Amino acid sequence: MSTEAFEALARLAGERVDHRFKGLPPDADGLTVGELAAQRRNLFTDGFATPVLALSAERLEHNLALMETYATRHGLAFAPHGKTSMAPQLFQRQIDRGAWGITLAVPHQVRVARAYGVQRVFLANELVDPAALRWISAQADADPAFHLVCYVDSVRGVELMDTALRGARRPLDVVVELAAGEGARTGVRTETECAAVADAVAAAPTLRLVGVAGYEGEVPRADPERVRAWLHRLVSLAADFDKAGRFAGAEEIVVSAGGSAWFDTVAEVFAGIPGLSLPVLKLLRSGAYVSHDDGHYRRLTPFNRVPEEGALEPAFRLWTQVVSRPAPDQAFVNAGKRDAAYDLDLPFAQVIRRDGTERPATGVSVTALSDQHAWLRTDAEADVEVGDWVGLGLSHPCTSFDKWPLIPLAEADGTVVDYIRTFF
Repeated sequence: MSTEAFEALARLAGERVDHRFKGLPPDADGLTVGELAAQRRNLFTDGFATPVLALSAERLEHNLALMETYATRHGLAFAPHGKTSMAPQLFQRQIDRGAWGITLAVPHQVRVARAYGVQRVFLANELVDPAALRWISAQADADPAFHLVCYVDSVRGVELMDTALRGARRPLDVVVELAAGEGARTGVRTETECAAVADAVAAAPTLRLVGVAGYEGEVPRADPERVRAWLHRLVSLAADFDKAGRFAGAEEIVVSAGGSAWFDTVAEVFAGIPGLSLPVLKLLRSGAYVSHDDGHYRRLTPFNRVPEEGALEPAFRLWTQVVSRPAPDQAFVNAGKRDAAYDLDLPFAQVIRRDGTERPATGVSVTALSDQHAWLRTDAEADVEVGDWVGLGLSHPCTSFDKWPLIPLAEADGTVVDYIRTFF
């Protein structure tokens, strides 16, 4: 870590706690984050106010270690998708565990990463905004160690990028994005069109083609066979480009894919990348693993298909409080859409705390969310009273971090050992 990055991360601990950060103890106002962390307060007994989102210290560490080991075992470089958390402290922990860099999606996220010393960025988007391109170019000119790679997926996009970057001292490295199929999200639909985009890059003095990439999570009706077939197309595209001399001037060939649902298939197919004329950077970009979840990714994690590789652990729990019990089959807690992810699955009632005792939330389920309430259905066996704390599991992580600008990092007994700052 550079001195500048260390100092920037250290400044996070100097931020004052106040009304901006929900869930924190009201009597902590005026303390710095570092001072509050040093108090090692207990999440349940030392003034935290519901709703409050907590990140498990033990499970976070487990997930970080597991994916580091996984990438090393399979010969993959790793650039986890930072837009999941937008937390510089987690970026640094991932880099400390061997990550090549951080994957991001939009210019604002790159600015956050640069403010906290990230030196390698994979921008999984075509970047055509002139102001952002000029800023990135200035960053590269000022810092020879800064390296950004981004998508191109159209001739028009290449032309706009080239125009905005005229006068840059260093060319911007780009990879052609292969779409995951007809009707999928971004990316070039056919190999012929990919070649046309590559030709446009070759004609643009401000750009340098260094590889190919895409996102297999967008494969229509994704299953192992369809995902595998698309990944073979991606690998073949890299080989064809290499044979045609399209990577002239590159130092290595980037072949990149890998969300959080199919990284086992990415590892399998990338293991068979043939020898090319340059070293190959096999770049995996899975990001949701850092917190994992209790719904979408828990169902789809590749570790379900290859359990001998290990298992990720859900690291988030949203603590809420029962504020109304209007009927035997109904209760309401004080967290809703403003607090809980709900774009893929509703939260899951997991545990109930009363008088310091925690037990399973038997017979309790979340049926709907309002702005500041979750609707609970309570069956006959449910034991729920006004004032109880209810711990909710969440799905999915990409819309959990963005609702909480300062997240307590808590050990299993509730001791809060740090606070994770997010920037969305």
